[in-house]
Amino acid sequence: MTSVVIKGSIFDGRDFLEDGIVVVDEASGLIADCGKASDVQVPKDARKTISGERFTILPGLIDAHVHFFGSTRYDLMEWVTTPDSLVALRSVDHLRRLLYAGFTAVRDLGSKVGPHLSRAVNEGVIEGPRIISAAKSLAQTGGDDDPKILPLDIAQRLSYSYYCDGPWEARKAVRLCIRDGAEVIKVYASGSFAQGGKPRVQLTVEELKAIVDEAHNNGIKVAAHAYGEAALMNAIEAGVDSIEHGIGLTSEIAAQIKKKGTFYVATLSPFLASKPSGNKDRETLIKRHLTQDMDLAKDAGVKITCGSDFIGAENEMHGQNYLEVVSIAKYFGAKAALTAATETAADCLGLSNCGKIKKGFDANLVVVKGNPLENVEVLAPGNIQHVLKMGRIYTPGPIAS
Repeated sequence: MTSVVIKGSIFDGRDFLEDGIVVVDEASGLIADCGKASDVQVPKDARKTISGERFTILPGLIDAHVHFFGSTRYDLMEWVTTPDSLVALRSVDHLRRLLYAGFTAVRDLGSKVGPHLSRAVNEGVIEGPRIISAAKSLAQTGGDDDPKILPLDIAQRLSYSYYCDGPWEARKAVRLCIRDGAEVIKVYASGSFAQGGKPRVQLTVEELKAIVDEAHNNGIKVAAHAYGEAALMNAIEAGVDSIEHGIGLTSEIAAQIKKKGTFYVATLSPFLASKPSGNKDRETLIKRHLTQDMDLAKDAGVKITCGSDFIGAENEMHGQNYLEVVSIAKYFGAKAALTAATETAADCLGLSNCGKIKKGFDANLVVVKGNPLENVEVLAPGNIQHVLKMGRIYTPGPIAS
């Protein structure tokens, strides 16, 4: 057995342990042993030992909500009109930055090239985290993701969403996504702020139930973009597996999310970084999300999950996704934020052998300088010393800064 030994404090996805050791079996890509240094037998023929002052070992970080739009601006028309080949080429750099920033898995919730990027990573053609891709997202005709300046047939051909209306079209759209290589389904239960005013409910409960039923029949989870109480209730009633954004919580809705075990992906960092837009409804809802929603989510004990909603442009650059962990820590504390980006995120994505430092689990690990429980900001790319993905070591350089 060729092995790598890593020494330092350990955050295993839930608990913190000082003076620990993790032994990685390079051949299998699994964790061969881990725990207190006094309890772990270190192989005498270890190929490499990684250690350093104040090193902390964590499970590889997971971002449960990203997009690979390959765009240079936060702009719907650019998202849909950028050629697929250019989207893919730009995304190669974004994926490498994510990996070297400590992210060993991400969930791409709607893009035109996600399944192809996932396959290229799996084949070793490009470097990057494991990608759980939704392929195209699902939306209604005329929704926020439908660029209405274009003729409908052209908008549909260029879009990163399939437009579906009625339960049977919704089922077919799920089947199209699966045909494209989707491992999760993303659906828009509401609009966002793109059209001004308050976000509107999109798709009916019947349509959402058809989507969930079709996806679950194929062993695939469903993530629902939801802004506003009505959209949240529709998504919960339909039985989705995760709520994305989740603006507009009430105590009753938060209790339902907790009761059903639905994952809550609050995507806090873009809202915290947003600038005033002049749209009063938007500003009111964002303020509510960053105050009342978070209080309700914390009180209810929902499964808060790390998801940045970063697209790789402007203030949402891939490689800086740790900012979502920092944002969660502002409301839930550093330990809960780290769990949200490791154990809980792995559960959300359905990755049963990831998200923890545990014997027999995939050796997806990140070694940082400093203690993220004391200061979660140490997850910044400049502090990442090593990243392991399935036992392979990646040592960050200038690409991660």
